[in-house]
Amino acid sequence: MLLTIANKLYSSWSARPWLVLTAFGIPFEETVIPMYQPDSKARMLAVSPTGKLPCLSDGGVKVWESLAIIEYVAETFPEKPIWPGDAKARAHARAAASEMHAGFQALRNACPMNLGKRFARKDRGPEVAADVARLTALWKEARAAFAGEQPFLYGAFSAADAMFAPAVSRLDTYQIEVDAETHAYMDRVHSHPAFVAWRSAALREPWHVAHYERGETTVETFHHQQS
Repeated sequence: MLLTIANKLYSSWSARPWLVLTAFGIPFEETVIPMYQPDSKARMLAVSPTGKLPCLSDGGVKVWESLAIIEYVAETFPEKPIWPGDAKARAHARAAASEMHAGFQALRNACPMNLGKRFARKDRGPEVAADVARLTALWKEARAAFAGEQPFLYGAFSAADAMFAPAVSRLDTYQIEVDAETHAYMDRVHSHPAFVAWRSAALREPWHVAHYERGETTVETFHHQQS
């Protein structure tokens, strides 16, 4: 399998299938095509029919959308618990993942993923506030119904947690105020080995997308920590 992705620092959609592949120990190769370079569009179009990333190639199979990639991987490796094993939990997880895929536009537009910075807290408007309220309510609903004493949305780490991981990072980057239960879930996502690996690689990237930070006041900049 070859997964072609955009910048790890900024590409939320690239992160999702990468986290699934990594978290479940599925072998794959990766290629990074950075965004907003003179040749970015041409390089992406050579890989993906939409000119957008991520895109997975597996022999003669090509899958060019994050959630579809995750579903393809889950079908290819049915022994891996990528989705919850319980039917009710799995149905809820798939609906939640689809809601993340199609929704939360205000949050996504106002707060681009940026794993290298933390910005000053400010009022981001009622639409973002509504998205955050729905997001945190959905997480609590999933955990109350299906997590039990385990740490993630449906118990063990699953595709649903990978789908929401970039939203978790946004809440942190833009210091959006949430309750203690939500913070605890965010901390668990941030400390998952797959997310730690993604972020560590992101912080080593040389590319900077300045317009993602327009209008923001940086209060903290993160750098790769040498081990």
